[in-house]
Amino acid sequence: MSKPTLGNPQNTIEILQKYHFNFQKKFGQNFLIDTHVLEKIISAAGITKDDMVLEIGPGIGTMTQYLAEAAGKVAAVEIDKNLIPILEDTLSEYDNVMVINDDVLKVDIRGLVEKENGGRPVKVVANLPYYITTPIIMGLFEGNVPVESITVMVQKEVADRMQTGPGNKDYGALSLAVQYYANVPPNCFMPRPKVGSAVIRLTRHAAPPVKVDNEKWMFDIIRASFNQRRKTLANGLSNSDKIDLPKDVITEAIAKLGKGESVRGESLSLEEFAALSNDLWEKKGR
Repeated sequence: MSKPTLGNPQNTIEILQKYHFNFQKKFGQNFLIDTHVLEKIISAAGITKDDMVLEIGPGIGTMTQYLAEAAGKVAAVEIDKNLIPILEDTLSEYDNVMVINDDVLKVDIRGLVEKENGGRPVKVVANLPYYITTPIIMGLFEGNVPVESITVMVQKEVADRMQTGPGNKDYGALSLAVQYYANVPPNCFMPRPKVGSAVIRLTRHAAPPVKVDNEKWMFDIIRASFNQRRKTLANGLSNSDKIDLPKDVITEAIAKLGKGESVRGESLSLEEFAALSNDLWEKKGR
């Protein structure tokens, strides 16, 4: 195997020029060209030769080269078909990488992991554009994909949102999903110089910290409560077509939390959402 070369900006520019590549704004593309950051990401992810890595958005293959050096196997999912010939070129020296030209939200990751890794959990590594971070992380968690950890480079505000609690303006469905499904070791958080980005590693809980009767139902409630942040929790849930329960039933369940009728979703902890979810699930089943 050759050494990774694309961390060098000159090599990146050469390959982009060779293929006349234009950045696609709709895909939020930006390619890492900092070898220090690349090495930090690999180190934060804790990748070994025993691991299969799922890389989301390999771009021109910069981080993929580093991943291929460290991991046993890499599956790189790239949505932009214009990057496929470039990846075939930049990854030609590596025989442990497969490139999948698709939208990761549409890929059968469970099937892929079963086939390529015998169903053993994979480590996800990604440098994600702002707009797609939450759907991808939520999709991996809620889809019960066999994932051991997710190491992502995200905008600083997204990293903050993952780690915040009730009463904060950044608190929302992503904060609660991260609490429910994973933990964030403080040593796996690395600000990137001059750009408001951070590397964060989410390690999957062996078991969630709260017991819920139906995970999907709880996250329907969580989303409904944050969809209209200015509305009270009772109104937010009543207005949601996913909840479909009479308002008096919803109000009664909220009252049991002891926070008053005008409480908003942003002031509820994960434990309170779990209690509310279980109460409403029981009422829905009657």
